[in-house]
Amino acid sequence: MTSDAIGHHEDQGLTRAELLALPVTVDIGTAARALGLGRSTGYELARCGEFPCRVLRIRSSYRVPTADLLRVLGVDPGDAPDAREIA
Repeated sequence: MTSDAIGHHEDQGLTRAELLALPVTVDIGTAARALGLGRSTGYELARCGEFPCRVLRIRSSYRVPTADLLRVLGVDPGDAPDAREIA
């Protein structure tokens, strides 16, 4: 099991609070983790055009609009986070 730069383990998803704190676009690895997918699976789905939400191809990289990711996950950015999620 490996960790990324912010201390998440590959097999963990993102909390609602973490999802709402994401920038306007995220890389495939972050989007895949939010969806409960592995990084390699995320890249393969993006290459095949089967990623569960819109993927932007910018030169040699893939970016996922956070608004689309939140929509697929059913997270409304207008809802205030739960107090448990902030602590």
